[in-house]
Amino acid sequence: MASIRAPAIRSLFSRPVLPTRHVQRRWAQVHDVRFVATHQSSQVLEKYKEKLARKAKEEGHESVSSLKEAYKEKIQEVRNADVAPQIPSNQSTSSPSEPAGLEKKSSEHTAKKPSSSAPGIKPLSSYLDLEKTSALPADTIGKLWRARHVTNPNSICASIPIETYNRMVKVARQHPQFILPLPRELEIPADPKAEQAGSETPGGKSMGAEMHFLQWGFHPPASASDSKVPTPMGTHNTHTSTVIFTSLAEYKLHAGFAPPHTVITHHLDFADDKGIVLMNGTVVTDKGMTVDDAQLLVLWLQKFYDWEAEGAGSQGGRKGEMLRMFTSGDTEGFKVQELIDEVQRV
Repeated sequence: MASIRAPAIRSLFSRPVLPTRHVQRRWAQVHDVRFVATHQSSQVLEKYKEKLARKAKEEGHESVSSLKEAYKEKIQEVRNADVAPQIPSNQSTSSPSEPAGLEKKSSEHTAKKPSSSAPGIKPLSSYLDLEKTSALPADTIGKLWRARHVTNPNSICASIPIETYNRMVKVARQHPQFILPLPRELEIPADPKAEQAGSETPGGKSMGAEMHFLQWGFHPPASASDSKVPTPMGTHNTHTSTVIFTSLAEYKLHAGFAPPHTVITHHLDFADDKGIVLMNGTVVTDKGMTVDDAQLLVLWLQKFYDWEAEGAGSQGGRKGEMLRMFTSGDTEGFKVQELIDEVQRV
């Protein structure tokens, strides 16, 4: 036992002993709560004894006790008001400081508001008068839709047949993420060794590719369909879809927080009655993108996700194979250069 305790004892005595003058001593007293509660009341009475006696005399009371008896009910009301209200058992999820009336109005407002898409997605009703537009034929709606966006230089739009859209969505639900290349002209710097040797080898230009990441998103429909036209699905207007595009470099750096440079939205409000899906998008041009770049990405998006339209069959040929390899993370089979070659053949 001595051998076990020896190190502990040595370490204990090896610690420096603090001087007494640096030691702080704190004194505390424990009081009975009942003592504090009863004696504070007595101290208050003692402090205001003369004022209470004067008040009792002015109102015709014989003593302070008689005055307290006269104001007994009022004193009790003040004490009850100072007590914090107890929390009910069925607590509401709303903020406790929110008035009940305001909470009720807010819930009623939420109930009356139609079910909308995800926050930040503008419904079709914010662009068109749906009631008036529904009386027009499909081709006229498409022209009106393009005219609606012609004044915005950073906007892209299209009217897509519902059959084309359904084929794309069928593939998109299986492969919601993919990458697409954009052709870029690259500057080739001059060879410094050749310059030192005295030969003229000026820099030139070559074509390269800039990779962009895309992701589909499916959200609740902005408005319920009131179509009377029967469809095999009951209604096509079961969702609102979005596709976001961001540079692959940004996505690698920020992942899910990467800011997109282009966002397109598909509205299915007229899918049942008119057989069309209205698409619109906005391009953030200060990220090195142009509207032509965005339109090219959207074109290739359609080519890769609507492979059946090109007679590639149910498996999609080479495009479908690339989508499947990318989704499964097949780094051995998926080659970026082959993707670029496939895009150039489109």
